[in-house]
Amino acid sequence: MSAFTSPPDADTAAGAPPPDLATAAAAVKIEGEEIPAAVLVPLFLTGTPTSQTPHVVLTKRRADLRRHAGEISFPGGRRDPEDPDLTTTALREAEEEIGLPREQARLLGGLPQTSTFATRYVIHPAVAEIPAGLAWRLSAKEVDAVLELPLTDIQAGARRIPIERRGITFETDAYIVGEHTIWGATARILAHLFDRLAFNANSGIALTPPAPANIS
Repeated sequence: MSAFTSPPDADTAAGAPPPDLATAAAAVKIEGEEIPAAVLVPLFLTGTPTSQTPHVVLTKRRADLRRHAGEISFPGGRRDPEDPDLTTTALREAEEEIGLPREQARLLGGLPQTSTFATRYVIHPAVAEIPAGLAWRLSAKEVDAVLELPLTDIQAGARRIPIERRGITFETDAYIVGEHTIWGATARILAHLFDRLAFNANSGIALTPPAPANIS
């Protein structure tokens, strides 16, 4: 399972302005406990030692899937009973979906958990640095393509856009990079990454500590 977002099932009055994603999804009543899940956020550097560009690895789901067809996401999925922790889940899923050997991933830390609006997943992102130039081995059942996108291009593509799903139009934050639209949980995870990412030519890629809670 690579994608966790699901469009809201709600009625929108004709001619009314589109709601944002949270407002539209609030109309969906979700029963049961939340489901723990994890994704891997793989980062790598290209260029020379003095001029390097951070990239992120994403997947594009197959267009013929029943759910989340064609969407862009991080490799990941729900925690299996055999997984000792959610970091293991993220590494396992990345290995299964895109053939990323877990020993090639240098873990940098985690990002804030991201809950989906219209499904019951709570996603725990694990960030890792990987070597550039890895050969990907795609899961034929799920993945159509692996995307290696410069983080600067993603940041430059930040937009507020309308999305239409299941006959409902709503507004949401997204990143547009060429022909690719990144939205939903994946976009929220990227926003958290940009808040915490530290990079320079000497120390490479790192995550800054999370900001302390503002307690009044």
